[in-house]
Amino acid sequence: MTFGERRPLTPMLMSPDLFTETTVVLVVAAVVSAIGALLRQPLIVAYIITGVLLGPTGFNWVQAEDAMDLLAQMGIALLLFVVGLKLDPRLIRTLGKVVLGLGLIQVTVTSALGYGLALWFGLSTITALYVGLGLAFSSTVVIVKMLSDSQEIDALHGRIALGILIVQDLVVVIAMILLTAFDAGNDSTLWRDLILVPIKGAAFLGAVALIMRYALPRLLQAFARSTELLMLVAIAWAIALAAVGHALGFSHEVGAFVAGVSLAATPYHDAIGARLSALRDFLLLFFFIDLGAHVDLGHLEFILIPALVLSAFALLVKPLIIVSLLGGAGYRRRTAGLTALTMGQISEFSLILAAMGFRFGHLDSTTVSLMTLVALTTILISGYVIGFVHPIYARLAPWLSFFERRTAEQESALSDVPITTAAVIVLGLGRFGKDIASAFQARGLSVLALDFDPELIRNSHTLGIPTRYGDVADADMLAALPLDETHWVVSTIRDPQINLALLHTLRQLGYRGQVIVSAYHRDADKLFQAAGADLILHPYTDAAEQAVDLLTGSNQHQLTADSEQVEQSDPS
Repeated sequence: MTFGERRPLTPMLMSPDLFTETTVVLVVAAVVSAIGALLRQPLIVAYIITGVLLGPTGFNWVQAEDAMDLLAQMGIALLLFVVGLKLDPRLIRTLGKVVLGLGLIQVTVTSALGYGLALWFGLSTITALYVGLGLAFSSTVVIVKMLSDSQEIDALHGRIALGILIVQDLVVVIAMILLTAFDAGNDSTLWRDLILVPIKGAAFLGAVALIMRYALPRLLQAFARSTELLMLVAIAWAIALAAVGHALGFSHEVGAFVAGVSLAATPYHDAIGARLSALRDFLLLFFFIDLGAHVDLGHLEFILIPALVLSAFALLVKPLIIVSLLGGAGYRRRTAGLTALTMGQISEFSLILAAMGFRFGHLDSTTVSLMTLVALTTILISGYVIGFVHPIYARLAPWLSFFERRTAEQESALSDVPITTAAVIVLGLGRFGKDIASAFQARGLSVLALDFDPELIRNSHTLGIPTRYGDVADADMLAALPLDETHWVVSTIRDPQINLALLHTLRQLGYRGQVIVSAYHRDADKLFQAAGADLILHPYTDAAEQAVDLLTGSNQHQLTADSEQVEQSDPS
């Protein structure tokens, strides 16, 4: 039996029409996804499980393979299109050469070790190559979603993870281009294809570049007057280039990626990406369901042990590679550890590569089932790891000091001032924190501000606020601050758990000044008071009350004036 064949099982309901079949698929996916959400699992896991349940190893419900395959291909094309949209050259520059270089080294080292491990299991050379590449990639969907939910996507470790993911995405696209030249059964034309691929690719990119230069900006500006029309044009552009890429002998995915890159530098890329995300996620549902439907659990006895070993490699060895690379590059163990812990899974792109490999005849159904099982295992476990990444890091921190240099050059480079005495230390440089720091400075007080967002640090530096990189949750960083000379420590951070940890750490360090924390919900007041906060700020509530006082005070003055005017004009 090969990947794509159906087991000769009797379906529970015979010959459903396409609409009914799709309805059942969506309903089951919604139910499984709701259960997965309660268990704090990414939707990818729920989608694949849905496919297994509805596929030949389950109830054998999915019959309209062509329709499902079309929706799946469009979902993958839009996924690569959105990835291309994020490759704005300005974003790549802000990530830095160090992070991008580390990403390339990580992919190379992880792929090589994974390749060797696959060979050790007796897999063929080409199969081991696919497995090694698949193990090197981490899930963009899972990492970005969970870091965004925890508001850590702008933290230093979040930005480093994003940089490594960008490198991985680029490697995926390059791998897709190269693998199209290795179409099984056409070995006699291999060298000709290897020569033609770069020629056709250069012509394709050149044509797209000309359109980008002379046509796209004007067209987008005209279409941007209608959001719906802009979205339609963007989707049409993505699917059209996907079709052209396929016609040139590449793949739909490569063409769609090029379409995204062509729009990445336009002022509309954020709006397009945001509006297309929901459609992309909906169509990707069918890819993962279709993938799960092709999983043959009859191979389980042959793939279970390799799947467990490869999963352990992705969960343990790959983070170890990342933490050693980041530590060697001059990042502190906290930054390196948090980054590494978030990346211990394999990617949706690993599964896309596996599906491509089967389509080209490079992989059999057993290998595809193996990679799918590894994806399920690693994404399931890493979902919990990312959700509890800070407590996990706290337990691992003593062992991670081995990878840390004495001087963290990369993080020191983010700071524009040395640690000196300061009357006020402001933690968090969002709009509220930046205004507080500026107000203290305007009153002649010395200020030292800290934040973990490199972009906010650079912006605050331009405003003349002495700023350093620092993660408030890092007890070692707090211990290095000039607390003996500081009268006020002001935290504008939203997370109540971080503020509670701050209060606890400052008390342990013997800090005698006043600690002011921000509460964005009244429920946290009692917790902060019990932990020793001297003052609690309520940014939204205080601003609202001041606004109402101002308005009602102004209105009362106006009402009094109007009343006096009426009395003066009254002849009685």
